[in-house]
Amino acid sequence: MSKIAIIYASTTGNTEAMAQAVKEGASGDVSIFEASSFDASTIGEYDSIALGSPAMGAEELEDSVEELYNNIEGSLKGKNVSIFGSYDWGDGQWLRDWEDRLTNAGANVKQSLAVQNTPDDDGLAKCRDFGSKL
Repeated sequence: MSKIAIIYASTTGNTEAMAQAVKEGASGDVSIFEASSFDASTIGEYDSIALGSPAMGAEELEDSVEELYNNIEGSLKGKNVSIFGSYDWGDGQWLRDWEDRLTNAGANVKQSLAVQNTPDDDGLAKCRDFGSKL
């Protein structure tokens, strides 16, 4: 059975709603964490990792996700990583930038999903489908 970590930050609740829907769609040994409380030293215990962050400022990662990412980046080589998040304006550039960073770190980027604002029923269905592929 695969061990899956869903790690996210949410400022308005949108990315949290996405993370919960991702968990609903996932199967196996699934754990969900807020980025600010995740123990970075345990990242190696997971077969698959889903990271979630809202777009902040000029399409950047939320601070606690950026801090966590900087702590785990060196441990992601060969890891299956998927990313997701919500945004208000822009076109999802923060997610494409993050995917590039993950690729450069040697991670196997499996999928990415951006939802604008609060996920509606269709957005939540996409999150559950995303979870089913972890």
